[in-house]
Amino acid sequence: MIRIGILGDIGSGKSFLAKKFGFPVFSADSEVGNIYKKDKKIFKRLKKILPKYFYSFPIEKKNVLEAILAKKNNLDKITKIVHIEVRRRMNIFLLKNRNKKAVILDIPLLLENKINKKRDILVFVEAKNQEILKRLKKRNNFNKKLIHKFKKIQLPLAYKKKRSHFIIKNDFSYKSVKNIKLILNKVL
Repeated sequence: MIRIGILGDIGSGKSFLAKKFGFPVFSADSEVGNIYKKDKKIFKRLKKILPKYFYSFPIEKKNVLEAILAKKNNLDKITKIVHIEVRRRMNIFLLKNRNKKAVILDIPLLLENKINKKRDILVFVEAKNQEILKRLKKRNNFNKKLIHKFKKIQLPLAYKKKRSHFIIKNDFSYKSVKNIKLILNKVL
């Protein structure tokens, strides 16, 4: 099984392009959303360390955002609990799809959390900053401070780009999707 990791900036279109590869996709962001909605064990652990923000189940995204913005180390506390569960779910996904030709790993902190393997194919999604900002502003939970906090825990984009085997210049058109076929022809 070939593991293809998708890297890039917040709002660059990683998740959209990940789905266009035509292979099973593990989306860390989707898993985090599912954890907040359905995992009572994680809720109880978060409630224990941050009771002011985690007081009702299912966890509401606005409460998570409030906790992150309230205190510098709250993000660390949350990620220590949530990332372990995301990694466990990723391992189940990989086991379930071990007979597939390829899987797509849409994990924003793939390199930061050392989830990638040496043989993984890394694809960097590059988009223009003004286009990214325009797309981010359309999101319900757009918050400039929050995006800045998330960017601070990520490795520099230049480093991720340098580590990547392929770069897709995402202009948010069909042309970007066509590049996926070229990549698959080289790696499969």
